[in-house]
Amino acid sequence: MSFRLKPITREEHLRFVTARPSVSHLQVPSWGDVKPDWRAESLGWFDEDGELVGAGLVLLRPLPRLKRYLAYLPEGPVVDWSADTLERWLEPMLAHLRERGAFTVRMGPPVVTRRWSAETVKAAIADPGARRLGDVEATVREPGTADVAERLLRMGWRRTAAGGEDGFAAGQPRYVCQVPLAGRSQEDLRNGFNQQWRRNVKKAEKAGVKVVRGDQEDLATFYDLYVETAERDRFVPRPLAYFRRMWTALTAEDPDRMRLYLAHHDGEVLAAATMLTVGEHVWYSYGASTSRRREVQPNNALQWRMMCDARELGAAVYDFRGITDTLDEDNHLLGLLRFKVGAGGQAVEYLGEWDYPLNRVLHRAVALYLARR
Repeated sequence: MSFRLKPITREEHLRFVTARPSVSHLQVPSWGDVKPDWRAESLGWFDEDGELVGAGLVLLRPLPRLKRYLAYLPEGPVVDWSADTLERWLEPMLAHLRERGAFTVRMGPPVVTRRWSAETVKAAIADPGARRLGDVEATVREPGTADVAERLLRMGWRRTAAGGEDGFAAGQPRYVCQVPLAGRSQEDLRNGFNQQWRRNVKKAEKAGVKVVRGDQEDLATFYDLYVETAERDRFVPRPLAYFRRMWTALTAEDPDRMRLYLAHHDGEVLAAATMLTVGEHVWYSYGASTSRRREVQPNNALQWRMMCDARELGAAVYDFRGITDTLDEDNHLLGLLRFKVGAGGQAVEYLGEWDYPLNRVLHRAVALYLARR
C-alpha cells in the first residue's frame, strides 16, 4: 500500500523538520515566503496509523497565461530514500501535483553518493591528468545510492540537464564542500586547515580583524559588498529586497535560522556573509567582500568565526555549499574550490536533481525555451 499524502499546515511541517537532525534549509516552511513568485505548499506523508512520516515543501511556478505549473521540491522531499519501494512515496506525490495542474515535477533527493577527502581533492588538482572531480576515485562511496538512481529511472524520472558553468546546475548544486564538526574541538578544527588557511587566520588576528554578528539593519552594508563581489566575479546579483525578505521570513520561523556576520578592520567592513541553520546542519549561504585591504585576510577570519559558532550551536557539519567539479587550472572557479577545501572540507556529491514530465509536450516546450535563453 502507498502512503497517504495530503497538504499539511506550516505548524505540522515545522514540527516534523524540528524533530530531525538535518533537513535542507530549502525544505523548511518559511522558505516558501522567500520565493513570492512561486506558490508554496507543505505536503505530508502519513502511514497506516495516521503518523506523519515524511514531508516536503513544494514550490509551484505558473506558466504565463496558463493554469499549469512547474512543481519544484528543492533538496527534497524529506522521505525514506533508502526504502526498497520508492513508488510508495513518490507516486502519491505525482498524483497530487498532477491534480494541482503541474506539467513537470522537479526534485532534489537529499542523498549523498560520494565523498572526497581534502587530501584527495588536493592531489587531484595537482594531477595534470585529472579533468573532473567525478572522474577521480572517491574516498567514500555511500552504499545503496546507485540503487536509488536505478529505481528512479525505472519509475520514469530523468536527471535534470545540468545548466550553468562547470558543475553549477541551474537549480541546486550537485557538488558541495562540507567541513565535519561532530566530536571535534576548536583546536582540532583549526588543525584541519591547510597551511595557507592557518597562516591567513593568524594574519587576520594579528592585523586586528574583528568579526561581529549583524542584524537586519546591516543588510544594506552586506549588500554593497555583495554587489561589488558580483561585478568582480561576473554573476548577476539578487536585489536587496530578496535578502530583507529572506531575513524576515527565516528569523520569524526561528530567530537563529539566519545570521549575518561582518568582518571589520580599522572602522571599515571588508567582508560579510550570511549563515543558515536547521538542526545540526549549518550552511554558509551568501558571501561578499571588497578588494580593498585583502592582505589582512578578512574572508578567512569570517569563515573561522562562523565555523566556531556553528560548532558551539551543536552542528555536525558546516556546509560551504556549491563547488565546481572542474579541475582545470585555467578555470576561475578553481580558486573557490581550493579556498573551501583548504578549510579541511570534504567534496560531496549528491544524487542531483530529477524531473518527471506529467505533460511531455509542455515539458519539452519549456525545456526548449529555457535552453534558448
